[in-house]
Amino acid sequence: MKKKMYSAMLCFGVAAGVAACGGGSNTGVPETAPASAEAGKETEAVSAETAGDELPAMEAWGKRVKEELGGTKIVVSMASHPSTDAFRTMADEFTELTGVQVEWDVVEQTYLKNKQLLDFQGAHSYDVFMVDSFWNAEYGAKNVVQPLDNFLNDPSKTPEWYDKEDLIPAYCDLGRYKEATIGIPIAGETRFLAYRTDLFEKYQKEPPKTMDEFLELARFFNGKEEGLYGVALRAQRGIHFASGWLTTMYAFCDGMMDQETLEPKIDSPGVVESLEWYLDMLACAPPDVSTYTHEEALGAFMSGRIAMWLDATAIASAITDPEKSKIYDKVAFAAPPDGPAGESAALADWNISIPAGAKNPDAAWAFMMYMTSREKSLEYIEKGGAATRYSVYENEDLIKENPSFPAQLAALEKANGLVERGLQWTPPHEQINQMLDIMGSYASRAQAGEMSAQKACESAQKDVMDLIQ
Repeated sequence: MKKKMYSAMLCFGVAAGVAACGGGSNTGVPETAPASAEAGKETEAVSAETAGDELPAMEAWGKRVKEELGGTKIVVSMASHPSTDAFRTMADEFTELTGVQVEWDVVEQTYLKNKQLLDFQGAHSYDVFMVDSFWNAEYGAKNVVQPLDNFLNDPSKTPEWYDKEDLIPAYCDLGRYKEATIGIPIAGETRFLAYRTDLFEKYQKEPPKTMDEFLELARFFNGKEEGLYGVALRAQRGIHFASGWLTTMYAFCDGMMDQETLEPKIDSPGVVESLEWYLDMLACAPPDVSTYTHEEALGAFMSGRIAMWLDATAIASAITDPEKSKIYDKVAFAAPPDGPAGESAALADWNISIPAGAKNPDAAWAFMMYMTSREKSLEYIEKGGAATRYSVYENEDLIKENPSFPAQLAALEKANGLVERGLQWTPPHEQINQMLDIMGSYASRAQAGEMSAQKACESAQKDVMDLIQ
């Protein structure tokens, strides 16, 4: 698995002429592949490298930053989030090392985007933005944030101990707009499969490798025992339904939009087929599935009434928590099945970026680089952050704490398949949220029997075209 993952496009190109974070396309392949397992053994050695002043590499870097930027204050705009909490606990170390002071403006996620856009239009008081990947197309199109490639490609600003190649390429791809890197991943999730091992062993079944097998298993388990349903998925009307549908859509086609021209193609045969498949799956879910967001789907699976679940890796730890889950000791995880279009997996993340007009971009980058470096990655995870690096997912101690890590990494390999196909899971259109809400509303009507999948897709296509014209 490693060989395949590492041979995919790396987040940051290392070949000559390839720009940072994959160059000008999503198809660049490095001449050499990083061996993260072996590199993990060298972490201590890397940390002990010395600069000319005989200080360890990070301390030497910090000394130089302090000489240049000590006393500078940066203002960081972030959401209430575990990653924000982790950064805040690490901030005193950063300030002591670099002399850069950090002021925090933390708000609920609901208000973050509007506050950032208002600041961009006026005061330019922030130096670092925390950005949902769903906003990247809008932020890139409107030049709300600035390109980061000059920082990434400058070894004096991004030292070797940062280890760019250790970042997972699928996450990094979400931080690109057109040919520029505009965000660095700090927290992400893909989606994968969880299944009841007791039921699979009892009926001598194997986890599905294809979408056809997934549907076949859902139908097999649905009603097989009293009160048992085949699957739990998102299906609440609107964007929640669209999010669940989009989770599996790329297994059937290249998505609901031509990502080169940004022309919607919701009524194309592959998209229609993906909706028909999703509706067939929902027929194997509990009767109240039309009310399910990620929370309800997770709760239904943990209650023991469901054979399989496909949803976010970020919430999967609850499944193996004996205080929350009735099936904590009889569950296993697997990468999402493949479809006619090949490998794919859902992907979303949070990035940190430097807003256009930031008063202290060099100090902002020092903060971002330090916080997202491989050198600090384990501390970040220990303090509640989310994994975005190979070395974290492969850490044996962390795997013992979270046994789903290998399956999460396998799912991220599937997400790398989208990168290889030149696709982003979230289409890079600044109105994507409105589009998905329209799609999910019509799909919900199809699930209720009000129209066919074909009609739902045709209606969504018309309304989306009206939206963007």
